Amino acid sequence: MIELLNNAYSTCSQKVRLCLHEKGLPFTDTQIDFRKNEHLAPDYLALNPNGVVPTLVHDGQPILDSSVIMEYLDEVFPQVPLSPDGPVGRADMRAWLRYFEEVPTAAIRVPSFSQVFVRHFAGLTDEQFGAEAKARPLRTHFYQKMGRTGFSDQEVEASFNALAQTIARMQKRLAGNVWLCGDALTLADICVYPTFDRMADLGHAAMWSEASDVGRWFAAMRARPANAATYYQGSRLSHRYPELQEVAL
Repeated sequence: MIELLNNAYSTCSQKVRLCLHEKGLPFTDTQIDFRKNEHLAPDYLALNPNGVVPTLVHDGQPILDSSVIMEYLDEVFPQVPLSPDGPVGRADMRAWLRYFEEVPTAAIRVPSFSQVFVRHFAGLTDEQFGAEAKARPLRTHFYQKMGRTGFSDQEVEASFNALAQTIARMQKRLAGNVWLCGDALTLADICVYPTFDRMADLGHAAMWSEASDVGRWFAAMRARPANAATYYQGSRLSHRYPELQEVAL
C-alpha cells in the first residue's frame, strides 16, 4: 500500500504525484492542510520531523524528501523506468536533481510567498509571527527573512536570477535532447516541471519566451496524461487566487 501525505499546491508534492502517475502506481492521496498547520502536528512530525510535505508511506515505512521519494519509487517499482540506463546516465540525472533542489526549488518559494502566502501573516504581531517561524523545523530562517510583509527587493531579484539561470542551463541541454537526459523522460524532468508550472501560474511564463526548446519541453510535459492527473482543481494557486494570472514580470 502506498500513501502520499501531501498538499495539493505544494510543488514538492506535485513532483511526487507526477512520478506516481507516470509510473501508473495507485496511491492514497492524503491531504495535509497548511492553513491548519497539519504539517506541524505531533502525529505528522512523528512521521516527518522536518515538518514539510510530502511524506510517502509504503507498507508502513515512511520515506522522506521528494527527490529521495522519486528515486525510491523508481528503484522499488522498476516496471516503468524513469532513470537512464547505465551509471553515467544516472549520474547525469542525479546531478540535475541536486541542482534543481539547490537552485530553482529554493528560488520559486520566494515569489510564491511574496505574491500569495505572505498575506496570511500580515495580521500577526511580531511575537505571533516569530512563533510561527520557530515552529517550522526547516523553514525558520526562511520565514525570518520574509517577515510579515514579504521579502526584500534584493531577495526577490536573487530568486528570479536563479530561475533565469535554470532556464538558460536547460535551454542549452534541451537544444540537443528531447528530454533533459536524452530521448526518454526521467526523474530530472519530473523534478523541475512543478517549478515551471508555478512560474506560469504566478504570471511569469514570459521568462522562457525566448528559450524555444524550454518552451517545447514545457508544452510536452503539460500535455502528458500524468500532468492532468497531478494538477486537479485546487492544485494551482491561481485556482484559489485568480488575480495571479494578471501579473506581468
